[in-house]
Amino acid sequence: MKPVNDNLFWILLIITSIISLAFLTVYLFIWKDFHRFVADADVKWGLLERDSLYRFPAPAVVADADGIIIWYNIAFTKKILSDEVFGFPVSKYFDVDLEKSRLSPEAVIEYNTASLKIYAVTTAKTDANGVLTSNLTMLYFEDITETARLQTENAALRTNIMLINIDNSEELLGYEKESEKQNLLIKIDKVLEEYFERYKAIMRKTNPDRYFAIVSDKDLSDMKSDKFSLLDGVRSIFSNEKYYASISVGVGKNGSTIIESETDARQALEMAQGRGGDQAVIKSGPDYEFFGGLSGGTEKNNKVRTRMVANSLLSIAGTSDTIIIMGHKYSDMDCIGAAAGLAGALRITLPESEIKICCDYDTSLAKPIIDRLTDNIPEAEELFISPETAESLITDASLLIIVDTNNKDILESTETYALAKKIIVIDHHRQTTHYVDNALLLHIESYASSASEIVTEIIEYINDSKKLSSYYADALLAGIMLDTKNFIMKTGARTFEAAAFLRKLGADTVAVKKLFADDIEEIKKRSSLVASAEIYKRCAIATDEKTGTNARVTSSQAADEMLGISGSDASFVIFKTAAGCSISARSMGAINVQIIMEKLGGGGHHTMAAAQLSDVSLAEAKKKLLKAVDDYISSST
Repeated sequence: MKPVNDNLFWILLIITSIISLAFLTVYLFIWKDFHRFVADADVKWGLLERDSLYRFPAPAVVADADGIIIWYNIAFTKKILSDEVFGFPVSKYFDVDLEKSRLSPEAVIEYNTASLKIYAVTTAKTDANGVLTSNLTMLYFEDITETARLQTENAALRTNIMLINIDNSEELLGYEKESEKQNLLIKIDKVLEEYFERYKAIMRKTNPDRYFAIVSDKDLSDMKSDKFSLLDGVRSIFSNEKYYASISVGVGKNGSTIIESETDARQALEMAQGRGGDQAVIKSGPDYEFFGGLSGGTEKNNKVRTRMVANSLLSIAGTSDTIIIMGHKYSDMDCIGAAAGLAGALRITLPESEIKICCDYDTSLAKPIIDRLTDNIPEAEELFISPETAESLITDASLLIIVDTNNKDILESTETYALAKKIIVIDHHRQTTHYVDNALLLHIESYASSASEIVTEIIEYINDSKKLSSYYADALLAGIMLDTKNFIMKTGARTFEAAAFLRKLGADTVAVKKLFADDIEEIKKRSSLVASAEIYKRCAIATDEKTGTNARVTSSQAADEMLGISGSDASFVIFKTAAGCSISARSMGAINVQIIMEKLGGGGHHTMAAAQLSDVSLAEAKKKLLKAVDDYISSST
C-alpha cells in the first residue's frame, strides 16, 4: 500500500490543530463569562441575606434589572419549578411584567393548575457618585389555589334579587270571565315556576301580578346565556288572541347587602318598565344590562295615571315662580309642539306664573311651528327664550319641565338642568341609562306615539283647557303627525282620541299639513338618498355627505320613505355632522331600532331612534352600524 503523502499529512494536522485551538478558546471564553456572571451575582448578594433567603419557606427568585433570574431558593424548586432556571428571564416561566410588579407589589397569576400571588421587592444600590450600580428584584410566591377555588365557589353561590311584574295585567284580564282570568294567571305562574325550577332558584308570588325570586350568580349567568327565555315563554300566552302577556324583570346583582340588591332590583324593574316592558334588566352598581325588549309597549286603556300626573303637575307648578319648559337639542315638531301646548295650557291655568320655552331657534327643526305661533299669538312673542336666557332665569323656586326626552345628555341646555331644583319629565321614549334621575315627577309612557299625545291627554285634565288657542292645538297635532308619520306608525286608540280632542279645540289639519311642506331642492335631495339605499339583512341603508340642519331633516325624512322599499323592515340614513356622523333609524315594528341605536350610544323607541357618533367618517360609521345590526340579529335569533 502506498504511504500517505507527507504534505497532505501536515495540512490535515494544521487544520485539526486550528479547529482544536478555536474550540478551546470558545470554551475558555464561555467558562470565563460564566464565572464573571456568577461573581457579579455574588457581589450583588451583599444586598440580601443569602443564607436566610435560601432557607426561606416561601418560593422565591431574584432577578436583575433585565429580568434575568440570578438566584432561587430551595422552596422554589420543591413547590413551583424543579427545572434549572438560572440565567433565564422571569417572563419565560411566568406571565408577569417585572416593571409593573415593581410599581404594584402584588399580583395574582395562574401557573399550570395553581393560582399564585406574587410579591415583588426591589432593592437598588448606588455608588458614591449616586450612579446606580445594581437593581435587584426579589419575587416570592404564595400559593392561593385553595383560597381562589373557595372564592370562585362562593361567588357562584352569591344570591341576587329578582323582581318580576306582569306588564299588562289590566288589559290582559280586563274583559275576561273570572274563570278565564284565573286560567291565564295560572298559565303565567306555570311558565315562571318551570323556569325557576330548571335553575333550582327560589320564586314566590307576592301579588296577583308580581313575583319575587332569589337566584345565584351561576344561575343568573345561565339565564343571561339563554337570553332570558322566560320572556318568550310568557309572551306565548294570549288573551282572546288579542293581547299577549308580557313581563318586566329587574335584577339587583352584586349588592354589598341584600337590601342594596333589592334596591337595585327595583331600579332595574323601573328601567325595564320605563323602556316599554317585555324585557329583563340587570343592575350591577351603576351599570345596566338589557335583554329582550324586542316588542313595542302595550297601550294602556285607562287614563287614571294621566289624571294623577296632571294633578301633580299643577300642584308643583302652582308653587313655582318661574316655569321653564325644555326639550332636546335640535328640537323637532313633537318636542316644540308638546312644549308649546303645555305652555299655553299652563298660562291659562296659572296666569300669574312666568312661563317660558327654552329653545335654540337656530338649530331647531320646528321653525315653522315657532314662526306660526309668534306670528299669530301676541303673547307667544316672548314665550320662546334662548338657552342662555333660561340659564339666567332659573332659581331654586323655578320648575323645569322636560318634554320629549329623558336623556339628560341631550337636553337643549344642560346648564339649565344642572341649576334646576324642581324637575318634571314627560316623555314617550324608552328610558335610557342616562335618564333624568332627580325628577320630582317622571312620566314616561313608551307606548304613546309622541310627547304631544301625552301632553294633550294631560291638558284634558287641566282646568279651562277648552280655552286653549287653536294655534297651540295645531302645534300639538303637528307633533303627533310627525311621530306617527300621519297616523300610520305607532298609532293606538288613544292617539286618535288625542287628535279628536285637538280637533275640538280648533286644530286645522290643512294648516298643519302645510307646516310639513318642503322646497323642491329638499325633495330632490331626499329622493336621491332613497335611490342610493342598499339592502343589508332586511335593512335599507343610505349615506349622506351633506352637513347642516337641513341634512338632519332630509335624512330623517328619507329614512321614513325608505321604509316603503320592498324587502326592508328597517331603514337607516347616515349623515355627516360637524362632530362626526349621525344616524336616523326607522322601523315598521319587526326590528327594534332603539336597541340597535343603543349599541352605538344613541336611543329612541321601538320604531324611531337615532345616534350620534363623534370623530368618525361615513365609512367608519357605516361599519359600526352594520356590526350593530349583526349583533341585534344574532341576539334575537
